[in-house]
Amino acid sequence: MTSTESAPPPPPSEGRAAHPDHLGHVIFITASAAMGGFLFGYDSSVINGAVEAIRHRYDIGSGTLAQVIAIALIGCAIGAATAGRIADRIGRIRCMQIAAVLFTVSAVGSALPFALWDLAFWRIVGGFAIGMASVIGPAYIAEVAPAAYRGRLGSFQQAAIVIGIAISQLVNYGILQLADGDQRGKIGGLEAWQWMLGVMVVPALLYGLLSFAIPESPRFLISVGKTEKAKEVLAEVEGKGVNLDHRVEEIKQAMRREHKSTFWDLFVTGSRFKLLPIVWVGIGLSVFQQLVGINVAFYYSATLWQSVGIDPSSSFFYSFTTSIINIVGTVIAMVLVDRVGRRPLALVGSAGMAIALAFEAWAFSADLVDGKLPETQGVVALVAAHVFVLFFALSWGVVVWVFLGEMFPNKIRAAALGVAASAQWIANWAITASFPSLADWNLSGTYVIYTVFAVLSIPFVLRYVKETKGKALEEMG
Repeated sequence: MTSTESAPPPPPSEGRAAHPDHLGHVIFITASAAMGGFLFGYDSSVINGAVEAIRHRYDIGSGTLAQVIAIALIGCAIGAATAGRIADRIGRIRCMQIAAVLFTVSAVGSALPFALWDLAFWRIVGGFAIGMASVIGPAYIAEVAPAAYRGRLGSFQQAAIVIGIAISQLVNYGILQLADGDQRGKIGGLEAWQWMLGVMVVPALLYGLLSFAIPESPRFLISVGKTEKAKEVLAEVEGKGVNLDHRVEEIKQAMRREHKSTFWDLFVTGSRFKLLPIVWVGIGLSVFQQLVGINVAFYYSATLWQSVGIDPSSSFFYSFTTSIINIVGTVIAMVLVDRVGRRPLALVGSAGMAIALAFEAWAFSADLVDGKLPETQGVVALVAAHVFVLFFALSWGVVVWVFLGEMFPNKIRAAALGVAASAQWIANWAITASFPSLADWNLSGTYVIYTVFAVLSIPFVLRYVKETKGKALEEMG
């Protein structure tokens, strides 16, 4: 790439206040990229409808079942760790297309497994695609979206994830109805749970097709010396009135200023064993987000409700309504996060989750009567489960990612975010892998554990987490 060090710096307003001539086209580009988020949510949650069928099909215990469900998270961690490097080498669009192929292959393989081991393998493949989508989607949207609309367009990714979760539960419910309420009921020669996992082929193929209709990131194009092509994309998304030479120079200067942080930058100077305090805070936020048990609601809710006497059809319906509540809470968070701040939302969410989880623990402590919870406890459990998801979605579900994107100093942001995200996947795995065995031990006691973590998150936020609302990234230290 030709050096332009002597060029004058572009005016700071160039490109930032630009209003694209075709905002609808920009929205289409963003929504297409956010399809990766939709698949992220869909693939993460669709397994909820197949848990009991897999248990009975392969006659496995809770421990083995948990590993098959949670093993996708290993793929997630690998995909997330490698996606950035892949995208820097071959481009964001090619990376999306690889993820789309992996999603498709995983859906087909999971729907037509020969044995338990290859079902687990296809779960890992799908997890790898999830990890890639979780990194590439937000990065591409941030690089393509005009600055004047970046915040709102960036929210498409999170919105797509929660919509994907909801649609997966709706599709599972519809398939179950076709199978007369039996997860192992036959439809066209396949069992219902196989259709649930296989239907993801449709959005996966759509994601792949849409990736051919959107442009490559101008940042990537500039990084590989395709400046003229980058100008074409900038004109396409930011409008023809933008000074393209200045925008290209602005991007080049930003790339030159970036510090390539490494893992060792996260340690206190002079120590190879003591992480910087801010890194521990990021890890803490990530871990608490998972240890309240949120993914139990999305991976195991149908199984949970069936275990306390609710029929399969109703249990799938409640999984769907929980997903709708998740969407509502996410929208609330998106509206309030820049108005009331990150810390207040996190604290309100922690308090709400703690109360809801405590009620769930109380409800599940009742003895089953004819295989069912008593009516009062059953109603309390259902209401508390929905309240828990609502408070999570309007707080920790969104603000943790906002915090992680803002709280770290520039010089360590990339490496620190990677460590915090890895901690989140590990905590996610721990909760997902342990729930079936813990539930067999004591379902009420399991929810007491989640309640304790929700309560502990309150002093953690009060003591260690600083508000980042309204602060420039350069102010973080």
